[in-house]
Amino acid sequence: MHISRKSDYALRAISYISNQKPEKRSSITEIAEAEAIPRDFLAKILKELTRSGLLKSFQGVTGGYLLAKPKGSISFLTVIEAMEGPLKVNICVESDGDCGCGRFDKCPIKIFWEEIQADLVKALSNINFGDSRLRY
Repeated sequence: MHISRKSDYALRAISYISNQKPEKRSSITEIAEAEAIPRDFLAKILKELTRSGLLKSFQGVTGGYLLAKPKGSISFLTVIEAMEGPLKVNICVESDGDCGCGRFDKCPIKIFWEEIQADLVKALSNINFGDSRLRY
């Protein structure tokens, strides 16, 4: 399993913005340069983060981006799922309850995927941008 470049960049962008003064609007160019993210790709990511309600976007000369929520309420899981959709470590943990293998009700491995899924979701939910370890 690996977190996509898109999610990695989204996490870095939110981290950068969360380290600014609350009223300071960060521009795409500023974030791209500070975090070494390709500007065009970042523009698409910031649009998705705004659409998902994690950022506020302002247009014009004084435009830029601000967090739409307190930084302590934005978790890594929230950002990743804004980019990728619901996080699933294996098809066995899909919500519809059928992975298509025909062994769903008697699979001895399924319980381990469910435990790993729960642990991963818990870990990513517990990391938020209010954490002092995420300060520059």
